[in-house]
Amino acid sequence: MTLIRPTPPSARPRGHARPRSGNGRAVAVLVLVALAALVPLLGPAPALAGTGEAAAPGTGGIALLRTVLFAALAVPVGELFAGRLARRLDGAPPLAPRSWSPYAAAAGFAAALGLASVVAAGNLAPGSLTGLDLGGLYSSREGRLALLEVNAFLVAGLCAASRRPGTQVWPLAAVVVAEALRAHPPAEHTPLLGSGLTLLHLTCASLWVGGLLHVLRTLGRWRGSGAGPALLGLYARVAAVLLAVITATGVCSSLRRMPPGTVLEQLTDTAYGRVLLAKVLVVAAVAALALWARVRLGRAADPLAACSPARAEVAVLALVVAVSGLLTALPVPIRW
Repeated sequence: MTLIRPTPPSARPRGHARPRSGNGRAVAVLVLVALAALVPLLGPAPALAGTGEAAAPGTGGIALLRTVLFAALAVPVGELFAGRLARRLDGAPPLAPRSWSPYAAAAGFAAALGLASVVAAGNLAPGSLTGLDLGGLYSSREGRLALLEVNAFLVAGLCAASRRPGTQVWPLAAVVVAEALRAHPPAEHTPLLGSGLTLLHLTCASLWVGGLLHVLRTLGRWRGSGAGPALLGLYARVAAVLLAVITATGVCSSLRRMPPGTVLEQLTDTAYGRVLLAKVLVVAAVAALALWARVRLGRAADPLAACSPARAEVAVLALVVAVSGLLTALPVPIRW
């Protein structure tokens, strides 16, 4: 009997080489991004160090509540957006992942309630229930907007649990409008312009973050279906437009607070500028991951290989949400 010796690895044809996994590179990108944004993400104190600025008591808690609120907004908005994209595909499987919208609405309601209690305590961390002026919420613009967000998340949760979950788009839109108005009080220069920029920025960011999360969850349910790459490609085309709008509105909003001649100085000498710089670095990493996924989607033998950088993109987008939450809690460098 003739024995057949296995071919040594060095003699094997190159065409049969084991393909490299992209997980290692994705992990490397995540580590670099985390290091770049480490100081601001530790909280307000490191960002404020050496700037001469003082943070209000409870700034860290407010940043956390804002992060939860933004995430709770992105999840249902993304589900509605990605679900609509899926219905546009011919031959798409009827399978859909379980909705996270009711849980997101509950988290958003809790976060909005916490932020409303901060307003009721005079924009300070409430020490006890006796220090809350709940009646005063109705007499101030900021208080009414805080109550609007609380009620909107409550209604969104009821809509998400109903037979017509699509109706939650209206209370979610109310949250976006309330956030845009809250971020730009009437005392600011051209507040309507600022609110318009924030409205576009927050809407597109919610569609981008939540949409990608739901698309990846949908692909997990569509395993073996040819509609998966089509859905990912359709989302990628829309995401390119969303990124362009997010970038444009973000730059315009930043220049309203930091005139061009002072940008470089304020990016390093103010807490707001430092965290903004960290956000820019993280968003740049997200854009690189999105481009990597788009290239894989078009050139790889298996288009679903693009899911690896897309999952890393979701993780980095979660970091963007956290940085955004911290950014809204820090003092603005220029007072109008």
